[in-house]
Amino acid sequence: MEFQHLQNLILIKEPPEKRFAKAEGGTEHHMSEAAVMLAFAMHLFAQGARKVSIHPDGEHGKRFEIQAWLITHGFSWHEGWGTTSYAGRYLNGDRILEVHVKPGQGDVVAMIGDRAIIAECKGGIVNTRHAGQVSRLRKGLHEATGQLLARSGQGEVNIAVVPSTATTRDLATRMAPRTNGAGIAIALVSATGSIEYCGADPFSALVSPD
Repeated sequence: MEFQHLQNLILIKEPPEKRFAKAEGGTEHHMSEAAVMLAFAMHLFAQGARKVSIHPDGEHGKRFEIQAWLITHGFSWHEGWGTTSYAGRYLNGDRILEVHVKPGQGDVVAMIGDRAIIAECKGGIVNTRHAGQVSRLRKGLHEATGQLLARSGQGEVNIAVVPSTATTRDLATRMAPRTNGAGIAIALVSATGSIEYCGADPFSALVSPD
C-alpha cells in the first residue's frame, strides 16, 4: 500500500459562537497534532523507513482516534503496552508503526539508511480566519522549530511539521532560509496527507525508497 490521499485527517466541528463568523462554511476543519504525526509517519514509510514511532500524549489520543485511523489505513494491531488503549505496535506488511505515550522523544522518529529522522509536529484549524487560531498556527511552527533547535541535531535529520495553510506557508517560506541553515527542514501537511517542503527537501540526499 502506498500512502497517498490519506482519509479522515480532518475533523469537522461546529465552532463556538465567538468564532462562527470566521469559520469558512460555518464549520471548523481541525487537523490535530496526532493527525499531523500520522500523516508524516506515512510519508516516512514512503521515503523508505521500515519502522516509525510516534509519541502522542494523552490529550492527543483523546482528540483523534489513532487506532481506528491506523486500522482503516491497512495497519493491524499486533502488541500493546501500558494502560493506553491505542499504544502499541501496528503492522502493515513489513512496515512497523509504534505508538508510545512518552514525551520528550520527538513526535515522529524513524531511521532511513543510517540517519535518524526526528520530527516535531503541531496541529491547528486549517480553514479559520479567527485571529487567535491563526496566531496558534504561527505559534505552532515557531514552537516546533524551537524544540528542534534545542536538540544537538548531530547525526539527525530534523523536521518541523505543521498543517498546510496560507498562514503557515507564508511563515515557512520566510523562515526556511534560516531554519535550513540551522539543519531544520519545514514540512507542510495537506488535508489528504501530501507533504510539501518549504526550502530544502531533507530526503533528497538520503537513501531512496525501494
